[in-house]
Amino acid sequence: MSDPSGTRKTVNSFDVAKLAGVSRSAVSRTFTDGASVSRETREKVIAAAGQLGYRVNVLARSLHKQKSDLVGVVAADLDNPFRAEQIDLLSKGLLERGLRPILLRGEPSADVADLIGSLLQYSVAGVIVTSDTPPEEICMECLENGVPLVVVNKRDTGAPVDRVVTAFEDGGRLAFEHLVASGCRKLAVVTPESSSYSINGRALAFEQAANNNGIPVVRIAWGSQSYEGGLEAAAFVNRIRSEIDGVFCTADYLALGVLDGLRHGHGVAIPEDIQVIGYDDIPQAAWKAYDLTTLAQSRKVLCEATLELLMQRLENPDLPQQVRVCSVSLKKRGTTRAVS
Repeated sequence: MSDPSGTRKTVNSFDVAKLAGVSRSAVSRTFTDGASVSRETREKVIAAAGQLGYRVNVLARSLHKQKSDLVGVVAADLDNPFRAEQIDLLSKGLLERGLRPILLRGEPSADVADLIGSLLQYSVAGVIVTSDTPPEEICMECLENGVPLVVVNKRDTGAPVDRVVTAFEDGGRLAFEHLVASGCRKLAVVTPESSSYSINGRALAFEQAANNNGIPVVRIAWGSQSYEGGLEAAAFVNRIRSEIDGVFCTADYLALGVLDGLRHGHGVAIPEDIQVIGYDDIPQAAWKAYDLTTLAQSRKVLCEATLELLMQRLENPDLPQQVRVCSVSLKKRGTTRAVS
């Protein structure tokens, strides 16, 4: 709503009540879930609110109640297709449950403890962390303030907060077993220079399975967990081609770069010269241009488990700590040879 000078005027519940010809308490009841108000009054209030451009100050109301319907989601690497889909599913799931997501980007330069601390200032109902593992101190602060915290694919924080993890040890082992079954005997694992808890766990599980079977593995820690990082790693893989016949990339995003780098930059035939397997099963992995064999972790299952733990904690804050493990499965495609 604007005055003749063009300056926007703040609209409050008094303005709505005046236009609708009802009391301010009727306006309040109209926008309060479960409150009693007649259909006629509700229609008048909604029509007046729409005409004036009135919006309920949910944050102010939540501060008054010392509780809000906001849930903070701390995430990083949003350019990664896996992370983007995960955040989309979490956001939709929160809205379906009557909660409102507030997203904070936990980039490498950001302190995850500071981000969570800023969320606490808004009296959030809960926090979901998919970026770096938060320190024990900020986890305990959340618990002391009655704010449920769920961490996804992160190591144990030291505090009794709920965790959802995928069975990355199984994934690393399955990747090894499939490459060996496909005829590989000289293996490499490609991982970012700076690895997260789950990414490093995948690499370690792959290396352990190979070590248990007496098969050497070259670890190629190169660049970032990105397509560009995979392109850079492909140049090194090509230099030691005679020593490698099978490559495990700890994330599909890396694997796509490795495939393009080997095929288009160095003329390497996949899977004839080198076989490649990824991890995540992002949508691009199934594209015909890549047809990437990979380990699938369901974003839907991962997010449903996360939201279920959050809702359980909201309903019963005294539950013991829970750790939910989500399974992985092998998706066989064209970057590895068919197993007879």
